[in-house]
Amino acid sequence: MVYLFWMVSKISQRFTLEITKSTIIFAALFLVFGYFVGNVLPISGGSASVSIKQVDAGASAGELQQQQAPSNVKLEVEDDPTIGSKDAKVIFYEFSDFQCPFCRRFFTDSLSQLEKEYVYTGKVLFVYKDFPLTQIHPGALPAAVYSECANKQGKWREFHDMVFNEQNKQGGGTVQFGQAELDQWAKTAGLDATELAKCVQDPSVVAEVQSDQNTGVSLGVSGTPSFFIGSQDKGFVNVVGAQPYAVLKQAIDQKLN
Repeated sequence: MVYLFWMVSKISQRFTLEITKSTIIFAALFLVFGYFVGNVLPISGGSASVSIKQVDAGASAGELQQQQAPSNVKLEVEDDPTIGSKDAKVIFYEFSDFQCPFCRRFFTDSLSQLEKEYVYTGKVLFVYKDFPLTQIHPGALPAAVYSECANKQGKWREFHDMVFNEQNKQGGGTVQFGQAELDQWAKTAGLDATELAKCVQDPSVVAEVQSDQNTGVSLGVSGTPSFFIGSQDKGFVNVVGAQPYAVLKQAIDQKLN
C-alpha cells in the first residue's frame, strides 16, 4: 500500500513537471510572437494606424482602409504645396515619401483621377505634407528638402512629378537616388540652380520638413502614403496605404455629402 502511494506521488510530480514545461514553452512562444507583431507589423487600433517601425503603408493596403480619424485632429494648410481652390469644402492631405514605391503608385494610379473629378472642379483642395521614412529610405529627406525649395520657386508640381515619373521608369520597387539625380531632376523641372543651392543649405527648410513629419506623428502616421480627408468642422477620415481610387472616392463623397 505504501509502495502504491509512492508510485502515485511520483507520477503526479512528473505530470506536474511536464505541464510546467509546456506552460513555460507556450509563454515564451507567445512573448516572441507578441514582440514580432508589436514591432514589425502595422497594428490597427482605435482611430488610427499605429506601428513601431516606419513602413511603406502600401504593404498592408489590403487590410488597412478608411478609418475615422480622432475628433481632435488639427490639420492646417501652412506653407505646404497645394493644388486646387482654398475655398473647397473638403481638404485632402497626403503624407508622402518621395522614395516610397506605394506613394509612387498613388501618383501613377489615382492623383490624376482625383484632380479631374474633385480638385479642378473646386470640390477638393489637395495638400502635400512631407513624411520621409528616413529609417528605410535614405533619399527621402534630401528629396523632401529639394521639394520645399522647389515650392519656394513656384515649381513644386514640376519637381514632384519629375521625381515620381523618373523613378517609375526604373521599376516598381524602392529606387535609390542621390544628389546627382536630384540636381538633374531639379534642372529639368526648371529650378534656378543658384537659388536652389542656397535653399538646400538653409536649416529652416529642413525644419519645415520636420514640422510636417511631427504633425503626422502626432496623428499616428507611421507609414506612407497616409491620407486625411475632410475638414476641421466635419472631421477627417484616415485612409492608409496605396488603396484603389474607389476607396479614396468613397471617403471624399462621404465628406462632401
